[in-house]
Amino acid sequence: MKLMPIVYVSDVERALTFYKLLGLQETANAPSPMWAELRLGDATLGIHRDDALSSDQPNRVSLNFVSSAPLELLVERLRAKGITPAREIADEAFGRSLVVRDPDGLLIQINEHDPDLYA
Repeated sequence: MKLMPIVYVSDVERALTFYKLLGLQETANAPSPMWAELRLGDATLGIHRDDALSSDQPNRVSLNFVSSAPLELLVERLRAKGITPAREIADEAFGRSLVVRDPDGLLIQINEHDPDLYA
């Protein structure tokens, strides 16, 4: 599994311009532009548009993991330990995702990328 932080922004293109100035390279995006990914060395940063975002809103960054295993296996492991997903597996433009809460209630998204959808 790989960790990928996501920054929520009001304008993906503007954010891309800024992060590229810092030396990150764009590696994937959605045509709309709803989201994009950038890399710096071995690190990946996701940028996602949030139309309801205000400048004083906290929690503009979230933890996301990219799973190399099917999400059903992870759900099975979590349920065996008494952990119920906050959101069941859902289809996404990039593949599928699952949302769980950590012990302090932080939402964590776990993604499974479909190479045919993920560009």
